[in-house]
Amino acid sequence: MQFGIFGVGDIAPDPTTGIPRSEAQRIQDTIRVAKAADQAGLDVFAFGEHHNPPFVASSPPTMLSYLAAETKQILLSTSVTLITTNDPVKIAEDYAFVQHLAKGRLDIMLGRGNTIPVYPWFGQNIRDGVPLALENYNLLHRLWREDVVDWKGKYRTPLQGFTATPRPLDGVPPFVWHGAIRTPEIAEQAAYYGNGYFANHILAPNFHFKPLVDFYRQRFEHHGHGRAQDAIVGLGGQAFIAAKSQDAYERFRPYFEHYPMFRGTSLEQATQATPLSVGSPQEVIEKTLTFQEGFGDYQRQLWAIDIGSMPVDIALEQVELLATEVVPVLRKEMNARRAPDVPDAPTHTSLVKAAYGNEDPRQARPRPNSGDNTAGPLPYLDSDPANPASMPRFA
Repeated sequence: MQFGIFGVGDIAPDPTTGIPRSEAQRIQDTIRVAKAADQAGLDVFAFGEHHNPPFVASSPPTMLSYLAAETKQILLSTSVTLITTNDPVKIAEDYAFVQHLAKGRLDIMLGRGNTIPVYPWFGQNIRDGVPLALENYNLLHRLWREDVVDWKGKYRTPLQGFTATPRPLDGVPPFVWHGAIRTPEIAEQAAYYGNGYFANHILAPNFHFKPLVDFYRQRFEHHGHGRAQDAIVGLGGQAFIAAKSQDAYERFRPYFEHYPMFRGTSLEQATQATPLSVGSPQEVIEKTLTFQEGFGDYQRQLWAIDIGSMPVDIALEQVELLATEVVPVLRKEMNARRAPDVPDAPTHTSLVKAAYGNEDPRQARPRPNSGDNTAGPLPYLDSDPANPASMPRFA
């Protein structure tokens, strides 16, 4: 079972001053939180992708590359990589590169995105969201597994003899989670490929996403990847912890009440009716254990712990409380309740072991080809710079 934190780099006005943090400060605060999570022994840090204000998370590969050098053991992930508005070739190359930098400590979560204006910003139409997600991942899946790809689809130019570089580390691509909260087609896609399915279990009523998780499990078994209970499921969550329950409510209330997504709902109502966990460590533990009861055994639990304007010092307190007071108990309790032989979430080490057994991993050797990413001899290699007449002319 993996436990960690995730976020999307959101910015909101401070509830006492009305002044938001700067983008520069929000980025630096996120780095501090990620490094603290690594040092505290949490398993996963995930950073999302947004291209519209008030978010700063426009470039997860950049952030994760930096964190690969600044952390030692934590698994780095995306809390969303937009499979619809990003070119799958760029995704393949960016995240293979980060995978090398992180020495395998990387996986990614793909999603369609839910912000309408972002689609035309990147030359797409939100009405094509589902078919774009299906087609783009089909190409990404192949780019990471085939050294030379010939491909033709509807939403981008064809590829002929194309090799994405660098090749995945040890010939094993990063593990992929498909994140969705309303789309059966995405759950089906995750099941078809034997990938993970992540339900961002926040904001909606308790267990609102159980039908999609159950559907994914059934289709995972249908496609021959194992039993339904073996399907790889992750859940999002949101928590605010203090030693005493009343202190947690008192300290979190200003941030809750000034956050746009929570308007119209009281903190007490949200804590009771949604997966939001506010209270003492024991209350957060008990709330999280209900997720296992409702969804079945699952492999990854992530919490958002630094929404909007929350000062970084408070976010760092949350990391420490999660790592020392909550996660150790959850590990013990969830393992004790876990059905026999339910697998853990894949990691680079386990995927390499599954692919090669005790043999050494294959070293990817992209072969020269005559396809799209080979330009052929350059026209000026045989020219003489001292003789202008011998230099090629370009229109």
